[in-house]
Amino acid sequence: MRLTELCTADFEEAWQILAESFPPEERRTKEGQREIMNEEAYRLYGCREEGELLAILAVWEFETFTFLEHFAVRKAARGGGLGGTLLKEFLADCRKTVLLEAEPPQGEIERRRIAFYERNGFVVNRYDYIQPPLQAGCAPIPLQLMTSEKPFPAPELNRIRDELYRAVYKIEP
Repeated sequence: MRLTELCTADFEEAWQILAESFPPEERRTKEGQREIMNEEAYRLYGCREEGELLAILAVWEFETFTFLEHFAVRKAARGGGLGGTLLKEFLADCRKTVLLEAEPPQGEIERRRIAFYERNGFVVNRYDYIQPPLQAGCAPIPLQLMTSEKPFPAPELNRIRDELYRAVYKIEP
């Protein structure tokens, strides 16, 4: 299975996977998501089998890193190794450090999610991080940043955070 770049014609299928995989506070509204499809730095990839979209991977490309904003496998396709396969493929093709946000390991699901990313080469950066709201009416979310290959020093993560806040969340740090 291979990841291919999706386009606006794939939006409805991609939105279904995003909506079933993330609670509202961890994603944009449908209209907000449609709008970012036009952002120059934003890329949406997917994996299809027999015409059906099984997984999506949404990233923001920056000069020195790639931000993995959303990664999800359709519920019916989970548990068979597809997520790990696609993540390894993406990382092998990416020539920059990949950064993602993850919930702190407070419950079983969060611990399993972090372990999945660690098995695939990510490390937790032990600094405070707050994800700004992705839609009106939602509160900021305390998360942690994970990076591919190695942890980053606090000054570098602060620079990256500021870049994310400006480009992805449209706020001034």
